[in-house]
Amino acid sequence: MVTINKTAHPFDKSRLEALLNRRFFYAPAFEIYGGVAGLYDYGPPGSSLQANIIAEWRKHFIIQENMLELDTTCITPAPVFETSGHVARFADWMVKDTKTGDVLRADHLVKNVLEARLAGDREARGAAAQPPKEEDKKKRKKVAKSAAVKLDDAVVKEYEVTLAMLDNYSGPELGELCRLYSIKNPDTDNEVGEPQQFNLMFTSSIGPTGQHPGYLRPETAQGHFLNFSRLLDFNNGRVPFASAQIGRSFRNEISPRAGLLRVREFTMAEIEHYVDPLNKKHDRFYEVRDVTLTLLDRKVQSSGSTEVTRMTISEAVDKGIVANETLGYFIARIYLFLLKIGIDPQRLRFRQHMENEMAHYATDCWDAEIQNSTGWTECVGCADRAAYDLTVHSERTGHPLVVREALKEPIVTEKDVAEFNKKTVGKTFGKDSAALQKFVGELTEEELQKIKGELAQGSSVVSVDGKGFNLTPDLVTIDRKTFKQSIREYTPNVIEPSFGMGRILYTLLEHSYWSREQDLERGVLSLPPLVAPTKVLIVPLSAKDEFNPLIQEVSSKFRKAGVFSRVDDSNTSIGKRYARNDELGTPFGVTLDFASVANRTMTLRERDSTDQLIGPIDNVIATVTELVEGTIDWSEACRRLPAYDGVQAIE
Repeated sequence: MVTINKTAHPFDKSRLEALLNRRFFYAPAFEIYGGVAGLYDYGPPGSSLQANIIAEWRKHFIIQENMLELDTTCITPAPVFETSGHVARFADWMVKDTKTGDVLRADHLVKNVLEARLAGDREARGAAAQPPKEEDKKKRKKVAKSAAVKLDDAVVKEYEVTLAMLDNYSGPELGELCRLYSIKNPDTDNEVGEPQQFNLMFTSSIGPTGQHPGYLRPETAQGHFLNFSRLLDFNNGRVPFASAQIGRSFRNEISPRAGLLRVREFTMAEIEHYVDPLNKKHDRFYEVRDVTLTLLDRKVQSSGSTEVTRMTISEAVDKGIVANETLGYFIARIYLFLLKIGIDPQRLRFRQHMENEMAHYATDCWDAEIQNSTGWTECVGCADRAAYDLTVHSERTGHPLVVREALKEPIVTEKDVAEFNKKTVGKTFGKDSAALQKFVGELTEEELQKIKGELAQGSSVVSVDGKGFNLTPDLVTIDRKTFKQSIREYTPNVIEPSFGMGRILYTLLEHSYWSREQDLERGVLSLPPLVAPTKVLIVPLSAKDEFNPLIQEVSSKFRKAGVFSRVDDSNTSIGKRYARNDELGTPFGVTLDFASVANRTMTLRERDSTDQLIGPIDNVIATVTELVEGTIDWSEACRRLPAYDGVQAIE
């Protein structure tokens, strides 16, 4: 077998972007009209790649976890997001160029400028600096300039600590950093103003009159919560269970300049796992307890460090680093999914949110961050949302979003209860009687005991909203009563894994891209067969009519086996046809030549090694099918089929 050297050439983002553009994985939307920042259209290979990632996500989570799938609306009435807190708090901090009015996201500005200064320091100290590429020079938007200026060691440390803690800074603190470090707009070298909050939701209106304001959803989660009662009923009233949804979301990003990593319309896959707040253990935690993860917890970040720790998820839960088993279970399952679709485990970490960074609804949150050419990018969030959403929607609508659970053994309790003589109380206190009864009914056991003792002495005075009421035994009595509880009613907590499919797709493309050792111009996307847009390329060596029945037969058999194939019968050389499909990530290719017509044999090529095998057509199709399904690997295929030496005899 051929030895493959995928690191012979350093990663070149400009070459990858040229390939993705040339092969139409994705492109700026409305391009012939000049395009709109943050909006992209996927071409055939990009659409197929995303669909295959989603199909595997559905198997890995919905099917294997028995989740309930939803498809809810994108347009949402304003009261929903007012209640959830999104109208008030779903915002980023932005700054404006004081002269041009250009808008930049504050935390990204600080990050880019400080990282550029640190890069300049490394260059000044003799570290190798990458020369700017021609494609970068031609870009209309500039990045922070990296000048070779040596910094004091203390300044370097200060910058590194600031970057480690960046996600924990508030808007005013980001403004202070801009002043402290003289951070300016790198495009113009102008100063920037004070950070201001900018709500990321797109506003809309529902109906022709404009009287019903709404928003395009920034996440799919609220559609889950509002249907909780129906989901619970569908699940026969039992908790825990999970709902799942794949759909479009919309965020009006301040300055989207990072391709698919920061867009305004995107596909999300979200899970809402409902769990008893008193029992956050997971029945299948034992399956993942030995999964070892790279973790960056909040304590390390708060100390100004980004040093990671390797540990099993069971150890992280036992030490309280991860809050509970259910959260830990999903973190491990996220890790296994990302590895399965081709993410490099050496470039994957889980970072815990710091206190100030935490979403308004979360009690603990971990991001699956994937390293790429722009740094570490959050691609999956996994949050413990507690009971926040169900509680606020229930309070706003009056609809109880609760679980009513029959107890195996009734709970018997005794407590003091105040009983009013409603007729006498009404005559005595008039319109204030309702407020008085409500106030007394909410008193603690200890407070009721105090009133009971005073009543035994003749009377007791209570104060409600500053107004005194004299209670006597003919108005109220306080007696000890026994209560039997056979139903427990509670609001479940929610564990939410949330996936940004576009970000996962792009980082997978970066992790999969490399150039042949012998030829820098021959780029390859080593996408796993599981998610590759096309699984096998069919290459006929001749356009003669006698090949047509065989091409149709092979194509049909691949279709029946559920293997997506394409025929490349263009008049270019076989080498160019294979090179073109290496760029598309096609893992396998079969070649039909005159010997195939005569002997019913065909060759099988593997993309990364370019090794070729040969065998009877049906045997090759069966082998490819198993390779695509993942039941065998290439080494096993090499044991089943002989190597091809480049010559086929024609009998």
